[in-house]
Amino acid sequence: MNENKPSLLLVDGMALLFRAYFATAMSGQFMINSKGIPTNGVYGFVKHFLTAVSSFNPSHVAVCWDMGSKTFRTEMFDAYKANRPEAPIELVPQFDLVKEVVEAFDVPNIGLEGFEADDCIGTIAKKASQEAEVLILTGDQDMLQLLDGNISVILLQKGYGNYLVHTTETFYEEKGITPKQMIDLKAFMGDTSDNYPGVKGIGEKTALKLLQQFEHIEGVLENLEQLTKGQRAKIEQDLEMLHLSRQLAEIKCDVPVECPLDLAQFTMNREKVLEKFTEIEFRGLHRFLDIKKEYA
Repeated sequence: MNENKPSLLLVDGMALLFRAYFATAMSGQFMINSKGIPTNGVYGFVKHFLTAVSSFNPSHVAVCWDMGSKTFRTEMFDAYKANRPEAPIELVPQFDLVKEVVEAFDVPNIGLEGFEADDCIGTIAKKASQEAEVLILTGDQDMLQLLDGNISVILLQKGYGNYLVHTTETFYEEKGITPKQMIDLKAFMGDTSDNYPGVKGIGEKTALKLLQQFEHIEGVLENLEQLTKGQRAKIEQDLEMLHLSRQLAEIKCDVPVECPLDLAQFTMNREKVLEKFTEIEFRGLHRFLDIKKEYA
C-alpha cells in the first residue's frame, strides 16, 4: 500500500453483522444485556471491524448498509433473494444498535433506499479510487467485479483476522477472466444465494470457457454456431433470463450517494467508544481498542 496515498476501507456492514451473529447464535449465545437486548451480532461485528482496521491500517473508513429488502432488483425480478428467510428475531434489534456503535467510532453509516449496500460501495469505491486506495471488506464474492487498479477486495474467511485479499492480478490468476467479465459469468451461471437462475445447465466451468473464448455475452451470441448443440440450445432457451441475470448481477456504480474522503477520516475517540461499550454492556473489547492507540 502506498504510504503517502490515503486509503479508504469500505465495510459491507450486513456481511459482518450476519457472519458475527450466526457464529454465536448456533450455540444460543445471544449476549442479552440487562435491557433485554441481544448483542452477540454487534459484539462480533466490532471484533471484525477493529481487527480489519488493525490489519489494513486505513486512513479513512465508511460502513455501507442494505436498507430493506425492496430494491430496483426486486422490481425487475420478483424472485430476487426471495429464498432468504426473515431475519431471526434476536438479530432484528441489533440492526439499529450496530449503527449506533459505528457512529460512536465517528465512522459514517451509508445506505440508500431502493439499492443494496453493494451499489453504495461500488459508487463510492469508483469515485474514491481516483484519489485513494480503496479496500472493500466483505464476505460476498459479487464484489470482485469492482476490482480495479486502486480497488482491492478483502474476503472474510472463517474466524477473525483471516482474509483472502484479491486484486485484479490475483483474480485473473484464479479465474482466467477480468473482474468486469465476472458480471457475465454470473449471468450465465446464475446465483443460488440471490435466487436468479442464469442459463439452466451452464455452470462455472462452461461459462468461464465461453468468456475466455468469446470475451462477453454478445461475443458468445454472435458465435453460437461454434458452440456444442447442447450449449446453444440451453442459451437460446434461456436468452431472456441470461440478459435479466446480467442486469441483476451488475453492481451499479452511479447511484446517488456520496462519501467525501474528509468525512470518512478515521479518528477514533477512545473514550467515546468506551462509553458506548459500557452503555450496551460490552466487556472484553477494550483490548481491541488498544491496537489503534494512535487514533485514541
